[in-house]
Amino acid sequence: MAIIDNGIYVNGQRVQDPAELGHTVQRMREHSGMAWLGLYRPSEEELQAVADELGLHALAVEDTLKGHQRAKLDHYGDHSLLVLRPARYLDDVEKVEFGELHVYIGEDFVVTVRHAESPDLAKVRHRMEQEEPDLLALGPRAVLYAVVDQVVDEYEPVVDGLSNDIDEIDDQLFSGNPDVSRRIYELSREVIELQRATLPLERILTVLRRDLGDGQPIEGIERAARRGTADEGILELDHRMVDVQDHAIRVSERIASFRSLLANALSLSSTLVSQQAAEAGVAQNEQMKKISSWAAILFAPSLIGSVYGMNFENMPELAFPWGYPAALVLMLGLSVGLYVVFKHNKWL
Repeated sequence: MAIIDNGIYVNGQRVQDPAELGHTVQRMREHSGMAWLGLYRPSEEELQAVADELGLHALAVEDTLKGHQRAKLDHYGDHSLLVLRPARYLDDVEKVEFGELHVYIGEDFVVTVRHAESPDLAKVRHRMEQEEPDLLALGPRAVLYAVVDQVVDEYEPVVDGLSNDIDEIDDQLFSGNPDVSRRIYELSREVIELQRATLPLERILTVLRRDLGDGQPIEGIERAARRGTADEGILELDHRMVDVQDHAIRVSERIASFRSLLANALSLSSTLVSQQAAEAGVAQNEQMKKISSWAAILFAPSLIGSVYGMNFENMPELAFPWGYPAALVLMLGLSVGLYVVFKHNKWL
């Protein structure tokens, strides 16, 4: 089976590790506890078996099997499906790898279905079992909070990695690197994908906080807290969700700033490329002026020499005793004159 962990919890303590899926629901009801199942890339048959045991909605199961879902929270009567888009930064290739996590939550069970290496849910389970049993005793909603918190925490190194990449682009822009435009485009795609993953989290956490109060507005929980009638565990969980929500908002704001920076960088790159092309055109034009000037200077004596080199009989200048020196002086005069003109016009 694709089930990599299967535990039954009572009052925050792990009391059973069912060896088979069929025993999970039975042990959960016997102990009046909570089942927490962790699945990794299950097949259709494996996921359907879990769905049959826990009564998961067919549409929710279909979404999990299809994959490629956006971050969302759907309610299906007595249970809900939360879809998250975790991410991790791969330092060796300087790329962002996106995954997909589906979390089913009911009154007495949590099922996590991972389609990638991220997030590290074993770390979440171990932390709650060893360090926060009181939080775990609050049930599936506490597990859901811890999972979302881990996903949001893992966005931080991704954002830092993208920030370093953007800093490198700033250096490459003015170094004449020909691949900088392609790198900006690739980073822009990763930033847009990360923004799609993080942007819905604020609304999702707002809904989760409202669900903590059984549908009452969030302000109702806060008023109940001031009156001293709020459940302490629910209040603590609400405070933690507020913290995660704030963290998610900060991440979204940084990603939005990245998108703006990359758009400006791409515009600047296009401007620099155009400027370099214009400078290359100017330099080429200057070279053409020099070549044309020297060609004209050399053409003048060549023209005179070619005319008097035809040796026709009726060319009276050929018989003049001063014809040869006069032709030389004319060649030299034309060449010098053309040089002075071109020099004055800054062609040479």
